[in-house]
Amino acid sequence: MSDTNRDDTRDDQLHALGAFIRAQRQLANLSLRQMSEVAHVSNPYLSQLERGLHEPSVRVLQSIAKALNVSADTLLAQAGLADDAPKDEVSTEAAIRQDARLTDEQKQALLSVYRSYVESNPRA
Repeated sequence: MSDTNRDDTRDDQLHALGAFIRAQRQLANLSLRQMSEVAHVSNPYLSQLERGLHEPSVRVLQSIAKALNVSADTLLAQAGLADDAPKDEVSTEAAIRQDARLTDEQKQALLSVYRSYVESNPRA
């Protein structure tokens, strides 16, 4: 793969990660300012992350995941940093988030129930 293709792929991953973070923030009904306070990340930096302009560190991703109440593995997988992320969890949560037939409140409720069931069961 050429360097240009790698750069394009990385840019695409960063934009996808940013869109994912923005969607999760909006689902949580948090403003950019509120989210930056909860995640302990500056408001301008969070805005740049959401627009795919920066590659966040693992520490920043973990802080954002905690603030959004999503697993760090999910964010790491979205960032292309976790090849061994549980695919079923990522795809189930993604399917819930992307279902246009559900309201934001319904999505949040389903995600909460799903995560509680997953966390109550031992990993296979």
